[in-house]
Amino acid sequence: MAADACKDLIDKAEASGHKLYIEYADDSKTTIDPFLSYENAFLKSEDAGNTEILFARPSVNYQNYERNATPNGSGGNGGFGVTQSLVDAFFMENGLPITDPDSKYEEKGFSGADEHRSGTKFETENGNCITKQGTYNMYCHREPRFYVTVNFSGAYFPSEDRQYNFFNGGADNNHTHDAPQSGYLMRKRVNPKDNIKQGSYNYRPGIIYRLAEAYLSYAEALNECDPGNQEILTYLNKIRERAGVRQYTTGATDNNYIHVNLADQDAMRKLIHAERRVELCAEGTRYDDLRRWKEAETTLSGDFYGMNFDGKDASSFYQRKPYITRVYRKAYYWFPIHQTEIDKNPKLVQNPYWDQLSK
Repeated sequence: MAADACKDLIDKAEASGHKLYIEYADDSKTTIDPFLSYENAFLKSEDAGNTEILFARPSVNYQNYERNATPNGSGGNGGFGVTQSLVDAFFMENGLPITDPDSKYEEKGFSGADEHRSGTKFETENGNCITKQGTYNMYCHREPRFYVTVNFSGAYFPSEDRQYNFFNGGADNNHTHDAPQSGYLMRKRVNPKDNIKQGSYNYRPGIIYRLAEAYLSYAEALNECDPGNQEILTYLNKIRERAGVRQYTTGATDNNYIHVNLADQDAMRKLIHAERRVELCAEGTRYDDLRRWKEAETTLSGDFYGMNFDGKDASSFYQRKPYITRVYRKAYYWFPIHQTEIDKNPKLVQNPYWDQLSK
């Protein structure tokens, strides 16, 4: 079974010394720094103590990646954007999704003060705060992985010691194809010490597969074959603990835990899918996950939203607006059989739904 295979992999990996990459907030090593733990899981090599890596490329063109994640006016091409749906997928600081009425999520308005978090050194590389005063509330009080992953208008730009400005005509939006059409850029896997203008890049590993993915795959497989198994929470919570958000429990909700019904397979499936999307975003798993879950024809079709690329000020920019429309039909789960092959052998049957598309 898939669950057995995942557990076998985890057991052998951990027996060989592999574990989630963790950095601590102080020398006592009692408090996890979730910001730097998640950030440096993609920047530190195994030689530097990152044993979370299970498989990696021997070399990677990180310069091209960084240029795509950097605005045009700063030496990049602004091509590696982020969708609004991914922004919405990240949890709040309290570990709840933005759709939960108890999450304290606010979409409109702007923050009245700089936001700080205790127990992290991340602030020193991020303009000495998590978000600056005047940041759009949508981006405030989100979980640590959000700030490591997404550059939004108002986020800190380390190499230029300023905030990003994705307004039309702003420093990071020249309103061409070399600007982020969604109003966001990728931050994950970009080293904050890189300076694209100066051609200064820092090494990072080309990670193909890491232990966190194995944990999430095991939790998912267990939920499908053995719903209610306590190890579903064990491995899901390993990810959330490192991420610095409240873990799940079958007990009461409190300041440290969120109650879940472990026996509710559908509810747990949604939680696992949500965690997988956030933890593994921009690592090449999302498309295959959606196909595997048979959700591609709904999730990958229709309008994709971002902030208003045309907006020249806060009132016009901070509006959800479609920036691209995509089509994914059920037929796309299979490759079509080419007509020339059917002509050779009339007994061949076309793959599902493709006959309907040709009518």
